[in-house]
Amino acid sequence: MVNGPDVKHLPSVLSALLLCSLATCHQATCQEVVPLYAGKVPNSKGAMPDEIVGRGGGIEFVRHVSIPSMSVYLPDANQSVGSAVIIFPGGGYYLEAFEIEGTQIAQALAGHGVAAFVVKYRLPSDSTMSDKTIGPLQDAQRAIRIVRERASSWGVDSSKIGIMGFSAGGHLASTAGTHFEKAFIPGGKEISLRPDFMILVYPVISMTNNLTHMGSRNLLLGRHPSDSLITFFSGEKNVTDHTPPTFLIHAEDDTTVDPGNSIGFFEALRRHGVPAELVILPRGEHGFAARIPPEKWMQPLLSWMTDNGWMK
Repeated sequence: MVNGPDVKHLPSVLSALLLCSLATCHQATCQEVVPLYAGKVPNSKGAMPDEIVGRGGGIEFVRHVSIPSMSVYLPDANQSVGSAVIIFPGGGYYLEAFEIEGTQIAQALAGHGVAAFVVKYRLPSDSTMSDKTIGPLQDAQRAIRIVRERASSWGVDSSKIGIMGFSAGGHLASTAGTHFEKAFIPGGKEISLRPDFMILVYPVISMTNNLTHMGSRNLLLGRHPSDSLITFFSGEKNVTDHTPPTFLIHAEDDTTVDPGNSIGFFEALRRHGVPAELVILPRGEHGFAARIPPEKWMQPLLSWMTDNGWMK
């Protein structure tokens, strides 16, 4: 994945910029694209910039998300296991690696009978949001609500809805999984916003100085966040006995997002008796989803889902 603007992996020029049409699915296997909001997007202000899709560093990405949405990938009815995973691609809260950490993962999960939903969430911006710190979280909560509300029409068991995030998308997922008791969207209390399980892939978890990915923190919280903001958005500090069961996978040689993020979150889960599994790959570096085929690195995840009844 590509990180924030201060990370060397981001190309200086964003190439192949194309306007993205909401009416067109990213892949032919996408059944539909669902806007997250029917009317005004909460917490928005002013005109949104044009949404763009680009390619840089071998990665296709999306920026300036103007219409938050969900791309729907359903398995064949005779293969469906009844569970669902809502996916949040990473990108340092600067962009979203929508293909390698979104559509490709959704297709792999659908191939195993799991309904998958790739979320194109708003990226934090003072120019487009009244409070940029909660903008992505609002979209995450809205996605969870929609999937739970429409579960039966998509062939999904409403008690088997999980969330999955990569890097900064993992931070968004872990935030949604630790702050589900407070609704940041209108009408959020009418339906449970608690994911039934979480899957966190090389995630940013902590906003503390010694662990965070600073590019992600600067873009989400600003360069001088208060202690209360740092605490609220540090997942390891917000685990409770009710945090959903969690699967974490990280590479030991990740020098972009310290594996201590996953380890610290796993230890917090263990202290609270929350079922969790942590896989540390000896090699892979950050963003290994771009280099290791899904069928290889996802094997322990599929086993975990099977063991917990979310897959056959």
